[in-house]
Amino acid sequence: MGEIKEISIHEIKHINIGHAQDFEHGTGCTVILADKKAVCGVDVRGGGPASRETELLNPLMSNDGINALLLSGGSAFGLDAAGGVMKYLEEKGRGVKVGSAVVPIVVGSCIFDLGCGDGSVRPDAKMGYEACIDSERNTERNGNIGAGTGATVGKIHGDGFAMKSGLGCYCIQMGALQVGAIVAVNAVGDVFEMDSGKQLAGLLNKNKDAMLSSEVEAIKLLHLASKFSFNTTIGAIITNADLDKAEMNKVAAMASNGIARTIRPVNTSMDGDTVYALCTGKVKTCADVVGTLGARVLGKAIERAVLEAEEAYGYKCAKSFL
Repeated sequence: MGEIKEISIHEIKHINIGHAQDFEHGTGCTVILADKKAVCGVDVRGGGPASRETELLNPLMSNDGINALLLSGGSAFGLDAAGGVMKYLEEKGRGVKVGSAVVPIVVGSCIFDLGCGDGSVRPDAKMGYEACIDSERNTERNGNIGAGTGATVGKIHGDGFAMKSGLGCYCIQMGALQVGAIVAVNAVGDVFEMDSGKQLAGLLNKNKDAMLSSEVEAIKLLHLASKFSFNTTIGAIITNADLDKAEMNKVAAMASNGIARTIRPVNTSMDGDTVYALCTGKVKTCADVVGTLGARVLGKAIERAVLEAEEAYGYKCAKSFL
C-alpha cells in the first residue's frame, strides 16, 4: 500500500473539526461534523463514562450513521453542548428526516475538568454551536484548545501535583488510506512516549521539580481510589476507509490500545475512557489494518496533547521541563 506519511487530520474528506472554549474558566468542547453520515463505532473501557447516544453505535441497533461527535469538558453537564450542535445541524438540514422534521444524530462524551478552573462554568448549547461555526475554518490546533482546555494528567495526589495536558491530533496516510486521531487527555495517570517509554507528563513530586510514577503511587493508595476519580481520556479515530458499523466497533476497540500504550494507570473504574471510530470514505481495506494504524495514531495524538499543552491555571506542562 506504499509508505506511511504524516498528514493533517483535516485532509480527510467529509469531516470538519471545530473548537470553542472559555479560557478564563478552563473548559471547552470540540466537535467533529460529518457532511454526510459517518459510520461510527465505540469502545468504552473506563468505568465512569459521561456519554450521549452511544447505545446507537451497537451493531444490533438500526442506526446507520451519525452527523456529529462531541468531545466536551464539564463532566456530565457538558453533554448540554450537544444541543447547540443539533441546532447547527438542523439549520443545515442534516439529520434523520422524520416527516417535516430533521433530527440530527449527535453522540458525545465528556471529561471531568470542573477542578481546573471555575467548576460552575461548563460547555453549554451556545458553546457547542460556536464550535460548529469554528468547524467551518477546519484548521488543526493542539494543546489548550477545545475539549483539552481544562485537561490535566497525573492526579493521584490531587490537582495540586498534576500537570497541564490538552487536545492532540495525529494522522497518517498509507497509499490511499488515511487514518487519524483526535483526543482530549485528562488522565489520572502519567503519559509516556509510545516508542521509547519516556515519561512526558504526569504526577509531580512535592517540590514540583520532577515527576513520580502514578502507577507506583496508585498501588500504594488503592484504598483511596475515590479520591482521584476526576479523569477521562476521550477521542476518536477518523478514516476514509469503507467499513460497516461492526467493523468500526472493532477499529475503536483496537485503537483503544493506543491509550494503554501511552497512559499508566488507565481504564480504571474511576475513568470514563472512551474511543469512537468514524469512517466516511470509500477506500477498501479491513478493520484489522485500520485498527492497527488507529492504535498508533491515537498514541501519537496523546503524546501531542501533552507536548503542545501550555502552562495554565497554575499547572506546569511538559514544556516546563524542556
